Amino acid sequence: MARRAEEMIEAATARAGAKLPPGKVVNLESGYRPSEGEPFMNDRQREYFRRKLVAWKDEIIRDAELTLTAMQADTDAHPDLVDRASSEGDRAIELRARDRQRKLIAKIDAALARIEDGSYGYCEETGEPITLARLDARPIATLSIEAQERQERREKIYRDD
Repeated sequence: MARRAEEMIEAATARAGAKLPPGKVVNLESGYRPSEGEPFMNDRQREYFRRKLVAWKDEIIRDAELTLTAMQADTDAHPDLVDRASSEGDRAIELRARDRQRKLIAKIDAALARIEDGSYGYCEETGEPITLARLDARPIATLSIEAQERQERREKIYRDD
């Protein structure tokens, strides 16, 4: 099934002319939003999602730097055991959140790579286009809503309770 999905993505990518020629710049007017009336994953849509992903990644990195700075500044020795425990608990929670953000950056980088290779916006399972609304809400999506629901049902069935 994965091979069929790859073939469908390649065919759709070829139809859409996925890659921008080197040096080609796509200008997006202010307030541009992809619409269903345009050819799927045209240059403007790919540029819209590329910019959205890059901005999201930059925001995560900026937040991580602020957190690191705050954690380095908060090296106070707490004489009270309760204060120290609370501070260490807060630090552990923040580090877990940062780890999730690190994993999210990897997914953003993978989505940016898919934009470059022309497979962005197509379901990895079926090869069908992922809806623009889904991509706008979750730009790192790799599965259509239907394929995601099937995967979640399979996980629920095989999950150890």
